[in-house]
Amino acid sequence: MNLNIENELNIAGHLTVSKRYQDGSEEVVFDDHNIITSGMGIGLSHLFSLVGSDKITDFQIDRFQVGVSGDDPNDEIADRYELVGPLTALDEYIEEYSNLYVVTGHIIKGSTASVAAEDNLYGIIPYNQITRLDSRTVRFTIVLDETVANDLQRDGEDSLLNEIGLFMKNIKKNDPPAPILVAYRQFSGIRKTDDFALVFRWSITF
Repeated sequence: MNLNIENELNIAGHLTVSKRYQDGSEEVVFDDHNIITSGMGIGLSHLFSLVGSDKITDFQIDRFQVGVSGDDPNDEIADRYELVGPLTALDEYIEEYSNLYVVTGHIIKGSTASVAAEDNLYGIIPYNQITRLDSRTVRFTIVLDETVANDLQRDGEDSLLNEIGLFMKNIKKNDPPAPILVAYRQFSGIRKTDDFALVFRWSITF
């Protein structure tokens, strides 16, 4: 599905990333628009044409991934169906006392909406962190607390968090679920430590 989602469907988004310290103070480290991907169009076309899942909850945007190999935003990213370097180990996402809930699942890739039977990890966005700001705008708040994604390394080198994606739950009613990437953003690299939580406030306007 090769189209400009923002122009064709009038959908846009904005992402703010903040460091939140233990005293409650916050430091904004990124604030910019996001990329609405072709997966959003595929998901909505399945919903409106009654193709795929017959459960409305399968079309909810309720999960995310973060990664360490993000690309600079450009037009080609609209056709992206996965993160460049998503976290792949459960202990990178959560520790014993983390409040983050993580699930496994497959992933939908490509304009034909084919399901790739490969294991992926997805963080779940709690319902109480999905809020309607007005009649057209929904905000998703994702919190990586002080126990999550700390001191990441790749090939023995320190790695920076620098990409995030939002996923629609399971448009084809697969078992296990196969989410589809609907929004993506590369951001300035952050070395995550237990000194702070990362808070992503992601607004999507439909």
